Amino acid sequence: MSIPTSFPIQTTVTATTTNRRDTYLKQLLAAVQTAVPEKLPLADLRSRAEALVKEQGFPSTRQEAWRFTNLDSMLTVPFVASQAAEDASALAARLEAVRIPEAGARLALVNGCYSPELSELGALPEGVAIGPLSELWADTALRSRLESRLGNASGGHEMFTALNTVGFQEALVVWVPRGVEVVPAIHLLNVSLPQAKAAIVQPRILVIAEANSALTLVEDFWGANSGDHFTNAVSELWLDENAHLEHLRIQRESVDTYHIAKTAATQARDSRYRCTAVSLGAAVSRHHLEVYQTGAQTDTQLYSLTAISGDQLSDTQSLVALNHPHGNADQLHKTLVDDRAHSVFSGRIVVSHAAQLTNASQLNRNLLLSDKGRVNTKPQLEIVADNVKCAHGATVSQLQADEIFYLQSRGIDAKQAQRLLIYAFAMEILDRIFLESLRLQLIEPIHQLTG
Repeated sequence: MSIPTSFPIQTTVTATTTNRRDTYLKQLLAAVQTAVPEKLPLADLRSRAEALVKEQGFPSTRQEAWRFTNLDSMLTVPFVASQAAEDASALAARLEAVRIPEAGARLALVNGCYSPELSELGALPEGVAIGPLSELWADTALRSRLESRLGNASGGHEMFTALNTVGFQEALVVWVPRGVEVVPAIHLLNVSLPQAKAAIVQPRILVIAEANSALTLVEDFWGANSGDHFTNAVSELWLDENAHLEHLRIQRESVDTYHIAKTAATQARDSRYRCTAVSLGAAVSRHHLEVYQTGAQTDTQLYSLTAISGDQLSDTQSLVALNHPHGNADQLHKTLVDDRAHSVFSGRIVVSHAAQLTNASQLNRNLLLSDKGRVNTKPQLEIVADNVKCAHGATVSQLQADEIFYLQSRGIDAKQAQRLLIYAFAMEILDRIFLESLRLQLIEPIHQLTG
């Protein structure tokens, strides 16, 4: 029996593509390693991460986790390590648009490098350690505690997460000691600016909330770029027993950038974590949001909104791993998709046998504003325990004619009726952002999306 000639041709194409990815990853790895500062060597941590990068390889759509997010366009861009902005202080006026007056402190990274000119360390409770890792590292007592957390969160095996660990230039650290409540929010601002060559920027954030502490954190990605740019961000959040973290994550980078990020939250017994994430920018964005339960009676609330148009692709990958009893998890992810934009959602809630009496729910709601938009959604519950209350679901729909007609019957024209419905859809998430100035900043892009 003869073998069709298409088989060896396909094999050759696949081998060539694989070699291309391997070569590109080696170049990317070499680029980020050139930027590692001497003051933050972290040799063992970076060496382990480098091994993981080589083991995982550059992702392709042949992998299930990346089936709908194609990064082939990156393979043509020779990214180099980012450089610090020459005059960061000149940005102050431009950053007024994203300033949060309610915040008690602001730490700024510009192209992945700490900017003291743009940071504002206000009055914080005694004992709170906040600042760049390179400065806090000098405190030998604090260093040992930082070493026990940095790079040790679950989920660090993912390739881009490991790549960040290999070559991040600076990290922003927030350490809240036992029993301390930080009332004003802390604003962590990541700024990306145009550079002479296509650059990879690798922001890193480490947050530790010790037992019985509480804080509100705003993690903000803002960019003003023209040309190719790649943000590869990692945030490690540690909640000790009975700690409370309110996490607001805003991604509003330039629409001609790549944005890939990992948020790994570790929750100890009785801790409460609420994340409200809004994604508006980047040509291609992918956010891995992962929560790992390490004690009983945790409360996890995940709310997110993606609003995209043009040719944007936005991918949200989430995981809530429940391994102890009496846990509560609630997730709502909503998307607005206009023009030829493409939204991807894959969410997993894993309930192990030990996680009895768990209450978990997951819902993904998608609103298509054009006939050319695309949505791929995959909510998942993986339950081994037998005494739980869990539910999940997904909807994909367009604006309903009867709803528009109802508003028209009340004297509202069709265009305004559409705007009201889109606004109401988005506000279910935005209303959870209690910082008024930030909420108003985010409402404006929604208005623009509605025309």
